[in-house]
Amino acid sequence: MTEPSHLAATRAAYDDMADRYAEFIKTDLVDKPLDRGMLAAFVELVGTGPVADLGCGTGRLTAYLNSEGVSAFGVDLSPGMVAEARRLYPGLRFDVGSLTGSKLEDGSLDGVLAWYSIIYTPPELLADVFAEFHRVLAPGGHVALAFKAGDERRRIRRPDRRKVTFDEYLLEPGHVAELMADAGLRVTARLVREPGAGEEEPQAYLLAEKR
Repeated sequence: MTEPSHLAATRAAYDDMADRYAEFIKTDLVDKPLDRGMLAAFVELVGTGPVADLGCGTGRLTAYLNSEGVSAFGVDLSPGMVAEARRLYPGLRFDVGSLTGSKLEDGSLDGVLAWYSIIYTPPELLADVFAEFHRVLAPGGHVALAFKAGDERRRIRRPDRRKVTFDEYLLEPGHVAELMADAGLRVTARLVREPGAGEEEPQAYLLAEKR
């Protein structure tokens, strides 16, 4: 089966920046108390886990969850990112996989964290992503999402890597909530905040529970 083009493009882009990405985002949450608050609420909801950090990048939030007493592991599309995560956090588990191809067992998780990882999925495929979240969660399990709010497709072309391009999608929070509900994930909280330093658009956060 031919791999969808958005997966290949996203993987290539993040493989290209894997050795620099951890440094780039290491202080990302320092001046974002609302983001930290949503993560703290998710930690309280999932208890000790297990939790999958899907689209984990270099593993900073996987490590954060574990530091808070949650048994968490990371999954990322990019082998380069997974290699960096394993180097930075050698005591934690990181696997290569996609949002819909993690090969996790049915009902095996108490939580799924997808922090800015759904923004690379074409909106018409999000229903499949949320169906997969529902499949891998145990009854009463929780999902935490972060994404850029809006309704737009953007082609990202890095100025230092002209051949590396990929798409990201700004998503309307109400529509995302509807798609989650259709998949059997009841939204329990939502937050949209205004752009902060270095951001161009509002940022959205949803918490949901498997019915």
